[in-house]
Amino acid sequence: MIMIALIAGGLVLLLVGGEVLVRGSVGVARRLGMSELMIGLTLVGFGTSMPEMVTSLQALSDGAVGISVGNVIGSNVANVLLVIGAACLICPFVTNPRSLARDGLVMLAATVLFAIVLWFDGFTRLTGIVFIVLLIGYLIASVVLDRRKGSPAGVVHAGEAEIVETQEPLLLSLLLAVGGIVGVVFGAKLLVSGGSDLARAFGISETVIGLSIVAIGTSLPELVTSIVSALKGKADVALGNVIGSNIFNILGIMGVSAAVYPFSIISQPAPGGTKPLEVEAMEYQPGESLVSMQDMGALALSVFLLFLFAYTGKKLARWEGAVLLAAYGVYMAFSFNLLPRF
Repeated sequence: MIMIALIAGGLVLLLVGGEVLVRGSVGVARRLGMSELMIGLTLVGFGTSMPEMVTSLQALSDGAVGISVGNVIGSNVANVLLVIGAACLICPFVTNPRSLARDGLVMLAATVLFAIVLWFDGFTRLTGIVFIVLLIGYLIASVVLDRRKGSPAGVVHAGEAEIVETQEPLLLSLLLAVGGIVGVVFGAKLLVSGGSDLARAFGISETVIGLSIVAIGTSLPELVTSIVSALKGKADVALGNVIGSNIFNILGIMGVSAAVYPFSIISQPAPGGTKPLEVEAMEYQPGESLVSMQDMGALALSVFLLFLFAYTGKKLARWEGAVLLAAYGVYMAFSFNLLPRF
């Protein structure tokens, strides 16, 4: 029961802390005169990914590589299949492919780069720094291009900021931002601790915990933002938030994580024994990758379906949302061995 309480408490703190952090930081930025374009591109688009960032760093600091990497892969899959799928069921999307084309291609490139680094188990400190530099380059290029008159992507990024309605004075906004940071940090500690305990108790790998419970929990801010955007008739904003979050998850979270805690996704024998360095109940054998081809296949499928539905037409209908949700359900069934793994 304690581990369930830890997980539940961690999820609540991550959701509330993430929302308060975004609201407070946006309020401060507006009081200081930052443009809506910059707010949407940085504070909102990437601010909703802070739960993933803190959770991944916390997991690596505890030696739980599976939770950290699984969190990023699972969050990117959940952002497309679960978040966009649920938002489509609530309110079908009318999209403008031109407004999402550039960021979509960047997300595709980042996903391919991520897959290559995973394949070669190359998350060194240098790789982390390269990822961070690529993210900074993307941000600078986006700011320059989005400031051009009539930029479709600029409209989307500015719209992301407009979703966050803040009227608080500067001091209160500062307090909200600080409180949000505290909530996210403590929520991550509780979630990682509870997730590790759950893995040990039920013989589930930490990677699966990261791909499922942790990933869904840290994707809740994107879910809230996307549903609000859909209800307000701003489908491009909902999709843009998911695409921006997926870019940040790969280049930002994996970049910072590798730069701070270089890691390997290959299970290693523990000193003086034969058990992997991760939790004792893991099914992985020494020398086996913590990330399966099935997990990378789910990531590739989510990107394919996003491009298929969002870029080949002007509307994401409810049936397409149902397909996305069904795909996510099948993936979770595979992950928990309810269906045979590949």
